[in-house]
Amino acid sequence: MPETEPEPWEYSLSIPSDRRAVTVCRRTLRLVLTVHGLIGVADTAELLATELVANAVLHTKGPAMLGVRWSAGVLRVGAWDADPEPPEAPGQLASLLDAEEGRGLALVQACADAWGWQPLSRNGRRGKYIWCDLAVA
Repeated sequence: MPETEPEPWEYSLSIPSDRRAVTVCRRTLRLVLTVHGLIGVADTAELLATELVANAVLHTKGPAMLGVRWSAGVLRVGAWDADPEPPEAPGQLASLLDAEEGRGLALVQACADAWGWQPLSRNGRRGKYIWCDLAVA
């Protein structure tokens, strides 16, 4: 009997503009992935979420949100922030290895199967949602 595709699921975590939120998001994400049997992608997903949430908290003012969604074998991790301006294009990771900062989206681009951003209003506030996908085998 063939296995049926598990139902899609989605979580979101609203976070304040507080550096401690990055750790809360990372630990929450690991718990969600463990509960759903996706521990095999937890390390990569944590790295990606950390970069996205850190950018949202450190480079914008106001609240932020971590989003996690699984559907049809793809894990999407994203962060919303209250700054509607597009993110700066990532540089080449190899040229940023010694940089003190600015590697976040380059890491996302290097580790994710796909990534992007879109303007998105949330709770009446204009902002943007930066997301990345991981294919889950």
